[in-house]
Amino acid sequence: MVTGASTGIGAATARELAARGFHVLAGVRRNTDADALRAANLEPIMLDITEEAGIAALVQRITDDPERRRLGALVNNAGMGVNAPLETYPLSEWRRLFDVNLFGHVAMMQALLPALIESRGSIVNISSIGGKVAMAAYGPYAATKFALEAVSDALRREVGPLGVRVVVVEPGAVTTGMLGRVNVSGQRIIDEMTAEQRDRYGALMQAVISQAQASVPGGAPPEEAARVIADAITSRRPQTRYTVGRSTALVVRLIRIMSDRMLDKLLANNLKPYLPKRSPA
Repeated sequence: MVTGASTGIGAATARELAARGFHVLAGVRRNTDADALRAANLEPIMLDITEEAGIAALVQRITDDPERRRLGALVNNAGMGVNAPLETYPLSEWRRLFDVNLFGHVAMMQALLPALIESRGSIVNISSIGGKVAMAAYGPYAATKFALEAVSDALRREVGPLGVRVVVVEPGAVTTGMLGRVNVSGQRIIDEMTAEQRDRYGALMQAVISQAQASVPGGAPPEEAARVIADAITSRRPQTRYTVGRSTALVVRLIRIMSDRMLDKLLANNLKPYLPKRSPA
C-alpha cells in the first residue's frame, strides 16, 4: 500500500514496486490520477488519509483480497508542504497540516498494523531532511516531520519484537511537484500577511522561494527515492533510516556535530545570496 501515489515519490514508488512483482494498492485522490497510474500490478485506490471511511474501505479491500494476498508493506508518503514564518501561519492551517502529514499516517498505521503483524511486513514513513533540521520559514512543515520521526522511533521499538520493520526515509531536494509549488504557495503566504508581517518576513520568504527554485535542477529524481524505498522493503534487515539526495547525508552528519549557533550561522549564510537586494537610499 502506497499513499500519496498521484505524483512524485509516491507514483514512482508504486511503479517501482509493481515492476518488482508486487501488487500495489496506490492511494490517489482524483480519477485522472488513477487513470494515469493504472497498469499491470498497479491498482489505484481512491483514498484521503484524513477520512476514516476511506481508510475503513481500504482495510476491507485488503481483508477481502480475491487472490488471498497478504499485506506486505505500507508506504506512508501522502503529505503537503508549506513555507511560512511561525507568526504568520494561522493555527487552523497548522491543524490541517498535522492532519495530513502526521495524524493521517497514524490512522493508516493503526488500521493496517494487524495485517502487517500477521505478515511480518514493513512500514516505510517518508519524512524529510526537514525532520532533522528546521530552517527559517520551514517551522510548520518541519514540526510535522520531526513528529513523524518520533512516532516512527517509538513504533519501531513497539512492533520490532512482533516482526514488523519500521523504516524512515529522509529525502532532501527531490524534483517533485511539491518542490515546484513552493513559489505559488509561498507567494500566497506573503499576500496573506499583514503589512507589518510583510515588513518583517517578506524578504525572508522571497529568499526561501528563490533558494527552493534554485535547488530544483540539482534535486534527486523521484525514481531515486523509489529505489531506496523498494530496497528497504525487500531487504531482510533494512536500516532504520535512509537519506535521498547527494547533500542530504552530508547535512545529517553535519547537524550531529555542529552546535545550534554554528548551524544557525551556516543556514543564514546559505540563504543570504537569495535575499532581495535593497534599493539604495
